[in-house]
Amino acid sequence: MRYEEPERDYAKILWIAAAIAAVLVLWRITTRYEYTLSREDAAPRVVTARGDLAADEKATIDLFENARGGVVYITTRAKVRDFWTRNVYSVPRGTGSGFIWDGAGHVVTNYHVLEGASEATVKLADGRDYKAGLVGASEAHDIAVLKIGVGFKRPPPVPIGESAKLKVGQKVFAIGNPFGLDWTLTTGIVSALDRSLGEENGATIEHLIQTDAAINPGNSGGPLLDSAGRLIGINTAIYSPSGASAGIGFAVPVDVVNRVVPQLIRHGKYISPGLGVELDEELNQQLTNMLGVQGVVILRVKADSPAAKAGLEGAAMSAQGEVAIGDVIVAVNGKPVDSVSKLFARLDDFKVGDNVTLSLLRHGKKGDVEVTLQPGN
Repeated sequence: MRYEEPERDYAKILWIAAAIAAVLVLWRITTRYEYTLSREDAAPRVVTARGDLAADEKATIDLFENARGGVVYITTRAKVRDFWTRNVYSVPRGTGSGFIWDGAGHVVTNYHVLEGASEATVKLADGRDYKAGLVGASEAHDIAVLKIGVGFKRPPPVPIGESAKLKVGQKVFAIGNPFGLDWTLTTGIVSALDRSLGEENGATIEHLIQTDAAINPGNSGGPLLDSAGRLIGINTAIYSPSGASAGIGFAVPVDVVNRVVPQLIRHGKYISPGLGVELDEELNQQLTNMLGVQGVVILRVKADSPAAKAGLEGAAMSAQGEVAIGDVIVAVNGKPVDSVSKLFARLDDFKVGDNVTLSLLRHGKKGDVEVTLQPGN
């Protein structure tokens, strides 16, 4: 069988190919010419007028510019001993934030920013560095006070506000040095009030402000401000599985700060108000669970204490080895307490010499008694 190749019009094919080639050449010449023209005419685009900033933007800018000078950057160092040479070296330990408290050069920060450090350096917003001395600290409140010797151009103290009147939903502003990024502003709202936060050492910090303003490592010790630029708290901790901000931060309220800091400056320590009784958190939980009540079991009343003068009764051991429960404190001035740390927090709202009313359970019966607070618990 024989196959015959179909007849093709080669002239027509060549003509089509030539036409396509001519079109491509013309396209390249045209686009190159247009590109040359556009490159020669290249210039910055005309800026579109923005207009005035929004009122809330202006307010935030003013707040930051007014408060920035009172915020400081704290770096700490610790002394370590070389295992082989036994030489002692000073090595960087960490960074944090703080703020100017008064015109005498006192700087307030968190206790945990300085914990374990042997020296601290305070950097002001204008770039000046000062070696700082420790004035006093209260681990229970996570507050510490440093002092620097500023001879001239003293930075302005951060204005003091109040935390008792805070409302959930209020705007707040945090200034600090997260991850060493100095003088950073973040914003948010008051998310909740009167939060409690347990620490690694087993202590509990009470009355904390919860906020969703971004707080990260390095923000600790910095100020939390209200929309008037007043101090309402010290940024102290975050809740975060990742270690970075997860929208849940905590601040020590300024009412606590304003009560603790003057004592740290005056005495070098905080003198807490107390009742003159012995208490134990772990044992208290066991006893209240056994009794089926919420409160604080008084283990022992100290002699000549305000509690003894008020007639409070501690627990007693019977001849058969059984524990006889005395008084159980269930409220302070009408505010309930369900743990030793909560009782201390309630008492901490007062000062030595104040009278408080304790609500008690005694052998199943309720009653109230007035006690004058003494130094220490």
